[in-house]
Amino acid sequence: SAELPMADMRSPTPFCVTGDNRTYGGYWNAPLLPHKSYGVYYQAVSSANGETKIDCVRVATKGTATRKPEPEQEKQTDHTVKIAGSIAGILLFIIIFLGVILLMKKRKLAKKRKETLSSRQEMTLMVNSSRGVIMWVASLCGWSHGVDKFCSVSAAMSSPSSFTLKTNTISTSVPNSYYPDDSSHTMTSETSSLVQSHYKQREAEREALPYQTGQLHPAIRVADLLQHITQMKCAEGYGFKEEYESFFEGQSAPWDSAKKDENRMKNRYGNIIAYDHSRVRLQPQDGDGGSDYINANYVDGYHRPNHYIATQASLEANAKDFWRMVWQENSAALVMVTNLVEVGRVKCCKYWPDDTEIYGDMKVTLIETQLLSEYVIRTFAVEKRGVAEIREIRQFHFTGWPDHGVPLHATGLLGFIRCVKAKTPPTAGPTVVHCSAGAGRTGCFMVIDIMLDMAEREGVVDIYNCVRELRARRVNMVQTEEQYVFIHDAILEACLCGNTTIPANQLRSLYYEMNRLDPQTNSCQMKEEFRTLNMVTPTLRVEDCSIALLPRNHEKNRCMDVLPPDRCLPFLITIDGESSNYINAALMDSYKQPSAFIVTQHPLPNTVKDFWRLVLDYHCSSIVMLNDVDPAQLCPQYWP
Repeated sequence: SAELPMADMRSPTPFCVTGDNRTYGGYWNAPLLPHKSYGVYYQAVSSANGETKIDCVRVATKGTATRKPEPEQEKQTDHTVKIAGSIAGILLFIIIFLGVILLMKKRKLAKKRKETLSSRQEMTLMVNSSRGVIMWVASLCGWSHGVDKFCSVSAAMSSPSSFTLKTNTISTSVPNSYYPDDSSHTMTSETSSLVQSHYKQREAEREALPYQTGQLHPAIRVADLLQHITQMKCAEGYGFKEEYESFFEGQSAPWDSAKKDENRMKNRYGNIIAYDHSRVRLQPQDGDGGSDYINANYVDGYHRPNHYIATQASLEANAKDFWRMVWQENSAALVMVTNLVEVGRVKCCKYWPDDTEIYGDMKVTLIETQLLSEYVIRTFAVEKRGVAEIREIRQFHFTGWPDHGVPLHATGLLGFIRCVKAKTPPTAGPTVVHCSAGAGRTGCFMVIDIMLDMAEREGVVDIYNCVRELRARRVNMVQTEEQYVFIHDAILEACLCGNTTIPANQLRSLYYEMNRLDPQTNSCQMKEEFRTLNMVTPTLRVEDCSIALLPRNHEKNRCMDVLPPDRCLPFLITIDGESSNYINAALMDSYKQPSAFIVTQHPLPNTVKDFWRLVLDYHCSSIVMLNDVDPAQLCPQYWP
């Protein structure tokens, strides 16, 4: 091989095709071996204006060396040196690789020890922020039916330069920066806002600053949240699974008090107990030093130190300690995110009365119960022996969380969180939040609540670092990857849809305002809300409607594209020969009652009997018919 410059080609220049053991233009013209066949090629290289073009032509099919190359020994020596060098390089690489692995393991162990012995802190980056309840409509058109379908969204989604303030009236643009007149609020570092209780002296200066975010996982702009979730759900290398698995799992701080013999029976689960540095300390009674323990930890809110208390579901034996804590901390809101029994297992004792009950020194009286489809609000009057004061305390009991997994959508939980915010006095003490263990669902509630405040105040969310900080206060907050993804979906739904609640006394005026046509967009708020609703509604999959799609049930469906999902089916109970227990109908919630309605198709001629079986089995007292009888459309009269 050889490369000859253009200057050498201006006059005839001899060249040894059989190899003269010399170097031409960086290429070694190796001597050819005797009795071997070779292909001979001629290649022209041209470079101009930074562009290189190559053309190659074969000029001979074979050639034969007629002489034995003289420097054969030199070539063999060179070949041996190359092999030895390659082996040495490989060995060196293996040694370096093993050294790096050992070093990483050593650092990881050191880091774990450090996290166990002391509270973890990190210097964080602040980001420019924007204010208002955030929503954008213009960039929604690329979103295809539901969060689970994100892979169809273009990754090149544009980010609006300003957000849209979604209220109960109209949409108003607000500046993208929360500090339009203050250039000092740029990228800076400060201790994380979710700090431990012994940093309370920084509360005043922290209150004026945006919520802190981590360097390795920076905050995400609300305008980029849809694209971020899309990428994380579709990613092959690094997605939600890998991000969740990067959290520190298990104990990360001392919990000596929880492990004391006198306190072991106060823990519902042996691995979800209170850290010493953040635990709630009850005021001791009767000189008993062990009575100050309760399985509960303080957790910071958004710019509000110790805004929450995360605790386990009360046990029968320590219900009195629970009410002691509520009184001591001046709490006005109790948030319960579990049912008393799930999958046949007791998850929480009934720590409240149906009328009046005495719990140690506390007298608790039930004043009012408000039943809604997905949660219950109970109002109590609480008194303490020897204290001339009666406090009103509300329990917000979310009943819509399924026994397994997470809610199908976050609409009910978001409304629940807004209700807790609206009905909790701003001057009250910490909000007490519990599920069964006080870690999984409890963490979900807190992260969503904190991030909604952050999105409204700063226009960004920092879910990852929020979960990390919660786990520094209480072990394993947000317990599953599924819960972690649900948090993202919930915040996205809140940002997309906003709070659509309208006060009844403002409905008339707001209705006309929502239908007012915007001359610039040639649209109105009502139309945009309906468009958003269609886009955020997930499309039912085949596996969601498996019973309706069974061959024996095909003839019972009027339209094969209008099928009830399995989870909403009202199965027929009354036996009718060999007829199946399927009917094309779905249970629907009302505002105050779950499964208050049954929505169904007009009976087909072959399903009239099934229709009346449905009415009988579910004790229906009213039938609302919204179509005309039309035998031509297979809508017969189904009554006598």
